[in-house]
Amino acid sequence: MTSSMISEQTKALFDREIAKYPADQKQSAVMACLAIVQQQQGFVGIESEKLVADYLGMPRIAVHEITTFYNMYNQQPVGKYKLNVCTNLPCKLRDGVRALTYLEQKLGIVMGQTSADGMFTLQQSECLGACADAPVMLVNDITMCSSMSNEKLDQLIEGLQSAEAKQS
Repeated sequence: MTSSMISEQTKALFDREIAKYPADQKQSAVMACLAIVQQQQGFVGIESEKLVADYLGMPRIAVHEITTFYNMYNQQPVGKYKLNVCTNLPCKLRDGVRALTYLEQKLGIVMGQTSADGMFTLQQSECLGACADAPVMLVNDITMCSSMSNEKLDQLIEGLQSAEAKQS
């Protein structure tokens, strides 16, 4: 997606999502359209938010509110592995902050940063809905990891690094 227009391929993907809703409710496809943009670009920047808003006929601020509310939308480029660590109260009470601090030290970055090699981005997350398994984290908005002790965090990072090395 260029900064000034939406490709025909992207329009077709948007239109497929829009078709799932009544004609007067095409704004309901906003989350799906944002997911398409993110899949294509790796993140949803301000310019992309404007394009989606204009395409769906909705206020730009409404689209921005969605991208900033949900952790699944990246407002800037992120590493190959986005690690969202839950620090909401139940996880906080069961060492969620400790897990975040341990990862910061292990990866040499602080929350919100991406490692120099572009491999890991570390983020704080609101409730992931697995309080009984705290502390929990989400990898790339897909894979839930539970009861994350330092040992399990080491295994996760080493496993991802090893998988990456095999692909190189």
